[in-house]
Amino acid sequence: MQLDSIFPKRVITAGPDSQLYEIAQLMEQHGVGTVVITRDERPVGIVTDRDLALELGTGRFVRSEPVRAIMSEAITTIGRHEGILGATRRLCNSAVRRLPIVDDDGRLVGLVSLDDLLILLGHEIGNLAAAVGQELVLAGR
Repeated sequence: MQLDSIFPKRVITAGPDSQLYEIAQLMEQHGVGTVVITRDERPVGIVTDRDLALELGTGRFVRSEPVRAIMSEAITTIGRHEGILGATRRLCNSAVRRLPIVDDDGRLVGLVSLDDLLILLGHEIGNLAAAVGQELVLAGR
C-alpha cells in the first residue's frame, strides 16, 4: 500500500518567496504546524510553527522576510511506494518529525509525521493484543 493512500493528508504548501507572516497565516487558517515549501510542486524546504516562533520571537527576522530565509532546506523525503517500516526508519535515521511524500517525479503528494506513525502503530499493537487475548480465551487459559 502506498504511503500517500495510508496518510491521505492534504499538505499545506507555499513558495520560497512567501513572507513569514503569510506562512503564519496559512498555519492558523489550516490548523497545521508545518508548511512544505515547494517549487514546481517539488519540496525544497519545510518550516514549522516552532521555526517561526524562534526566528520572529528572537528578532532575528521580521514578518515581511521571505520564508526561504528560515526554512530547513536539507529536507528528507520519502517515496510514495515505500512502506511504513521505511518511513519509520527514515524518520529515526534522519532525526526529523515529518517526511514529505513524493511521487516518482519528485512531486509532493503527501506528508507523514512521527505522530501519524505512532497512532497507526499503536492501533496495530492494540489489534495484535486483542487477537492474542482471543486466542487465550479460546484455549481456556
